[in-house]
Amino acid sequence: MRTTMNEDGSTLVEMAVSFSVFVAVLLGVMQMSMALYSYHFVSDAAREASRWAMVRGSACASSISTSFCSPTSSATTGATNADIQTYVNSLGYPFSGSLTTSTTWCVASSSTPTTWTSCGTTSAYKTAGSQVQVTVSYSFPIAIPFWKNTTIPVSSTSSMVLSE
Repeated sequence: MRTTMNEDGSTLVEMAVSFSVFVAVLLGVMQMSMALYSYHFVSDAAREASRWAMVRGSACASSISTSFCSPTSSATTGATNADIQTYVNSLGYPFSGSLTTSTTWCVASSSTPTTWTSCGTTSAYKTAGSQVQVTVSYSFPIAIPFWKNTTIPVSSTSSMVLSE
């Protein structure tokens, strides 16, 4: 079937427009998949960090250079937020250098051991039976064609009870 002269090339234009929309949607789906993946590794980093802080309780000197907890007689401060931040950045996750941590230790009530009454960051809160809570945060950059570039804040919190 023969088309008129006015319709020559319209298929090419329609294909170009529809293909650009298809590519934008495809890239958007890929970006959202990467955002979900970043939530997964942020969540795992928070879990690993709280476990690392839990093992290095009040009777241990904070030292990122050793892979085990080394008790000392003079400095038994437990892991600090800076130690936990260094540990999280060394985990090897994608963009792990951009992950930030916030750590809080909470002391249990004497009458109800599962109720956390006061929280802080000093060594007084880092006693056996206290809770360590680590929040790991990351700003995931979104770059979708035909959409404004922005970042999505991704964070996860994990808490464990100090063992030592």
